[in-house]
Amino acid sequence: MKDMKNSVVWITGASSGIGEALAYNYSAQGAKLIISSRNRDELFRVKMACKNPALVHVLSFDLEQTETLPQKAADAIRIFGRIDLLINSGGISQRSFVLDTSLQTEEKIMRVNFWGSVALSKAVLPTMIAQGGGHIVCISSLVGKFGTKLRAGYAASKHALHGYFDSLRSEVFDKNINITIACPGYIKTNVTINALTADGTPQGSMDEAQANGMSPELCAGEIVNAITKKKEEVYIGGKEVKGVLFKRLLPERFSKYIRKAKVT
Repeated sequence: MKDMKNSVVWITGASSGIGEALAYNYSAQGAKLIISSRNRDELFRVKMACKNPALVHVLSFDLEQTETLPQKAADAIRIFGRIDLLINSGGISQRSFVLDTSLQTEEKIMRVNFWGSVALSKAVLPTMIAQGGGHIVCISSLVGKFGTKLRAGYAASKHALHGYFDSLRSEVFDKNINITIACPGYIKTNVTINALTADGTPQGSMDEAQANGMSPELCAGEIVNAITKKKEEVYIGGKEVKGVLFKRLLPERFSKYIRKAKVT
């Protein structure tokens, strides 16, 4: 395991799921952590479960409140004086048809999933460049590579991450800034329980595929491995990962397959 002592890792969405698992992984490596989400109580639970709680700082906020994020980034930088690795793991999913979904719900998904990552990343970049380098990670989704039913707003927000951060990578590659986009498939987290329905209320139940998915700990391990190897993009999950290649090589056949796929 790579020695991360003296490295500062900031993880959003760290109160549950993949973000929580990433916090434990990097804490075990000796990193100094800043963990963020809306749920302050859950963040303190995660902090106390880390290997060295004294090196974990809680910074709670709501990614939907885009206008507050530059100041939150400044607060994060002030804690340890630097940010070596920013992992944008906070996000929200969706389970509703386009024609049923309010524009407000779709806007919320975009603010949380896309603008939240953009605002925080833009805010920490000058510090990363000044300190000689850094690494930005976005937790996208396989749905960031192809769209499926009930997830139009979610897919749009994840596709947007790829376009934005692929472009950003080309602008900062000569400043020792690495960018990794991780695309998980079915991971057993609360993401489908919290997924927004047409009117913006949570679904309240876990999809069957999610319940049978990969553990967040195993997913986090694969993400950490990709970060260590400075990979630009990584796909994580079971057989659903094959959808990326299917879409790329046989787009029309893939489209027909998606139309007939079970709605969950």
